[in-house]
Amino acid sequence: MASAVFEVHDLAKIYRMGEVEVHALRQVSLTLLEGQFVVLLGPSGSGKSTLLNILGGLDVATSGTVHYRDTELTRAAERELTEFRRRHVGFVFQFYNLIPSLTARENVALVTEIATDPMPPEDALRLVKLEHRMDHFPSQLSGGEQQRVAIARAIAKRPSVLLCDEPTGALDISTGIVVLEALAKANEELGTTTIVITHNAAIASMADRVVRLADGRVVEIEDRDTRLSPRDLSW
Repeated sequence: MASAVFEVHDLAKIYRMGEVEVHALRQVSLTLLEGQFVVLLGPSGSGKSTLLNILGGLDVATSGTVHYRDTELTRAAERELTEFRRRHVGFVFQFYNLIPSLTARENVALVTEIATDPMPPEDALRLVKLEHRMDHFPSQLSGGEQQRVAIARAIAKRPSVLLCDEPTGALDISTGIVVLEALAKANEELGTTTIVITHNAAIASMADRVVRLADGRVVEIEDRDTRLSPRDLSW
C-alpha cells in the first residue's frame, strides 16, 4: 500500500474583501498517495486552485489541517514553507513563465542551481522529448513546446510532488495531448505524485484518483483501476 503524501482534514479557506467573506474551501478532507496521478475536476470557482495553492505552500488555510508526510504545513512558518516548496514541490501553471532571454536549457538550469539533487537540464528536456530544442529561445518555440520546457523545469529538481494548474488550458487538443504525455511520463518514470487541475472532464480518464469539487467542497472522490493514455482520451 502506497504511503500518504498529503492528508487534508476539514480544510477551509475564507477570503475577506472588506465586509464580504468568500468561502473558497469548505471542510475539505482527502488523502493523496505517493506516486498517484490525481485530477482535481470542477468548474471555475469550485476551489481547485485554492486547494492546490495550499497543498503547495503558496497559500495558508483559514482552518483545518494539511500534512505533507509527517510535516503539518498548516503550522509551518513562512521560512519552512519556502524550504518545503524548494525541496519537494514542482509547479506547472497555465502560462509558461519562461525567461525570454534564456534558452530552454538555461530556463531549466535555473531550477537545478537551487535544488539539492537535481537531474541535468538535458535529461529533464529529454524526458519531455525536447532534446532537439534545448538551445532555442522561448520565442522560437510553440506554446506546447514552451509548456514542456516548463514541465522539464519543474521536474528537474526531482520533486516529490508536481502541482499543475490548468497545464493545457491555453493549448489546442493535439498540443494538449503532447503536454499530458509529458506529465504522465514524469509520473511513471520518476514516481512523482502528480496533481492536475482541470475543468476538462476528459482528462480524468488518465488519473488514478479523481477529486470532484463544487462550491468549495469535495463532492466525489473516484479511484480508477485503469488509466488511459492521453491519446486514448475522448475529447
